[in-house]
Parts: sequence; C-alpha cells; structure tokens
Amino acid sequence: MHLLNADLHSHSAFSDGTLSPEALAERAHAQGVELWALTDHDELGGQQRARSAALDLGMGYLTGTEISVSFAGETVHIVGLGFDADDAALNAGLAATRGGRRQRALDMASGLAKAGIPGAFEGALRYVSNPELISRTHFARFLVETGVCADMHSVFRRYLKEGLPGYVPHVWAGLGDAVRWITGAGGIAVIAHPGRYKFSATAEYALITEFIAHGGRGVEVMTGSHSAAEHIRYADTAVEFGLLASRGSDFHSPGESRTELGTLPDLPGRVDPVWGALAPRVQSSRQALS
Repeated sequence: MHLLNADLHSHSAFSDGTLSPEALAERAHAQGVELWALTDHDELGGQQRARSAALDLGMGYLTGTEISVSFAGETVHIVGLGFDADDAALNAGLAATRGGRRQRALDMASGLAKAGIPGAFEGALRYVSNPELISRTHFARFLVETGVCADMHSVFRRYLKEGLPGYVPHVWAGLGDAVRWITGAGGIAVIAHPGRYKFSATAEYALITEFIAHGGRGVEVMTGSHSAAEHIRYADTAVEFGLLASRGSDFHSPGESRTELGTLPDLPGRVDPVWGALAPRVQSSRQALS
C-alpha cells in the first residue's frame, strides 16, 4: 500500500525561514513530497504563492499556519491546517498575535547589548521580510553571521533561552483562542512538536485535555525535533486520546534544519493521519490523493 509523503509543517521567508514559498515548494517536490503545507508563524502572507507553486508542481496543498500560544508558563505552538485563509476572525487573531513581537525584539537586543553584543536589532532585521514577524531565529542568524557563535544551536544555548541575556518572555494567544480561530475557519488544530515542551506528565496531560476540550483534533507524531522514542510515544498519545496524527519536518532553511523536507519516517499504521480528515480541503491539480 502506498503511504502518502505528506509534509505539513514548514516555514518560508514570510516568517523565520529563508526560502521563498516557491523555492520551498520546489524543494519539497524534489524530495518526493506529495501533500504539502506552508505553516509560517502567525502569518498567512505566503499562502497564495505556496498554493500556486504546489499545484504547478503537481503536489496537493493544505493551507497552514503555526500559532504561538502561552500555556502553563511555556510557549506552545499550534499548527492549523486546511482552513479558509480569508477568514476574518483568524486573520484578526493572527494580526493581534504578531503585534507584540517588535517590542519583544527591542528588549532582546537591549539584553544582548548589555552582554557586549551591540546592534543586534538592526542586524536581525536584515533577515526579516516582515518586521512584524521578527523572532529569536533572526537574532540567531545575526549572531552566527557576526561570528559570536558557530551555529544556530549554540546561539540558543548561550543567549536565547530562559535566564540568558537575549531571552525575553512574551504572552501569546490563549490556547482556546488559537484553536477556535483555526476550527472557526474550517480547519483542524494540531499540537506541534509536543516533545519539545518541558512539561511534566501532569502538565502535558492538562495541555492535551484542554486542547481537545477547545476543539483541537490533532498532534504531530513525526516531526523534525522528535527522537525515534518520541515518535513512538506520541503515536501512542494519538491513539490514547483519539487524536489525528500529523507529519511535518518543521523545515526552515538549508543547512540549519535538522530534517529535510519529506524525509521523515512514515506514520505508524495504528494512527489515523490528519490528511484523511482533511481530504475535502486538499487543493490539488490531480484530485487523486489517497
């Protein structure tokens, strides 16, 4: 039986990736991706270009975004898939979520300046197509470019995590708000890369049950930051809670991302893929996905 090569988590230069939507689509297609979603952070600006590029290449396409939410003192990401990108409430919610990023970035730059790294805000802006979406990733690229750190991972380890000079907390959207924006626009909400959060078992249970109570329906099982053991663990979680399973590389940039587009292991047979529930929302030039 053919297993669909779906990659439903990736980022373009519209948020904190480095490739255009068209270049990202071409890269996904070259890696054998058959169903793709661009999921830029709190942003839908690349959706039309991504969809057009995907269809021109013969890939199926699902609209996507990744919304930052605050939950139990952590930033959690919720991926939305298969929604109406013109939905007014979703667009207003994303605009409100983006609104606090500039001040946060200025505060991050101030902290880095006190640690002996001047000019970080202006440096980070060189990597941003939309200043509303400036993020830690853009600061990290600046610190690598200027030789402060050897690579992206060391930047986060030395400067951009909690308790370090460039870390600034931010209050994002509420979990319920993000899920309702997605579902109200006809999409499915998915907990992104759950293995990344530093939750206790109790807090993780609270996240999942509250997410479901708000109408969330999916969880990423196969994703670029999960270990093989976490693939198994979150497949079990999907079965236990009756959640749909998603698969996405979380690709940002050549040379930076841990996992190439389209190269994750297949979802295990015991889970229900999220794209099955989204079949009516898949935009395709072939209409032959299975």
